[in-house]
Amino acid sequence: MIVEERIYTIQIGKLAEYVGRYEKEGLAIQVPILGRLVGYFTTDIGELNQVVHLWAYKDLNERAERRKSLWANEAWCNYIKHGGNLVLKQENKILIPAPFSPWANDDPSLDMAR
Repeated sequence: MIVEERIYTIQIGKLAEYVGRYEKEGLAIQVPILGRLVGYFTTDIGELNQVVHLWAYKDLNERAERRKSLWANEAWCNYIKHGGNLVLKQENKILIPAPFSPWANDDPSLDMAR
């Protein structure tokens, strides 16, 4: 199991608009394709105007297949075309669980999309 952390820095004053647009449109497109949404967060202390979301995958191959399917989805491409302009910066990290982490054993109780 791996977890992808995606951090988007949003234009100042536009965070609520970005999150609202994602909740209304993007979430319904992404979840069926990407699968395991671990969490979706906004920052309140530290670097502000950021959205952080975490997605779990069996491995990098599953991630690649699911991301390819996402970008082949016409609704997703239209959503990005009309909503991506609020993102100033994007950071992605692949997180590998430590051997003692519940995620290391693909604990199904942690899987919110099954």
